[in-house]
Amino acid sequence: MRITEEYISDRNRTTEPASLEEMLTAPKPAVYDEIVMLKNIVPNPRWFDNNKTKFEDWWREIQLFLKSNKVVATDDKIIIVLAQLRGGIVGIYAQNKINQIEKENNFVKEVKIRFSDKSKAVDVK
Repeated sequence: MRITEEYISDRNRTTEPASLEEMLTAPKPAVYDEIVMLKNIVPNPRWFDNNKTKFEDWWREIQLFLKSNKVVATDDKIIIVLAQLRGGIVGIYAQNKINQIEKENNFVKEVKIRFSDKSKAVDVK
């Protein structure tokens, strides 16, 4: 929806309903426009590049971002934090953590062993 001066003036114009019946049956104004505007009130956190003097501010940005976007699953939190670690030592740390997570994820191997032909299960190793 495009917000114009005409839209704003129309939204601010109030008219009194003629009767109780009109008041009860009158369409309710859409509120979703205002909600959408507030949804992203906390900006995406900046990248962290191992500048230790900026860590506390960056960590606060991460915490606010997670809370405002209602991120509660631990895996989702880890992914978001790792995605914001860029360059140098922190980039290497992030890549090592990603590799570790992938290594610990035995789901594909488990499915193949559990449901494939047992004589071919040896190939999965």
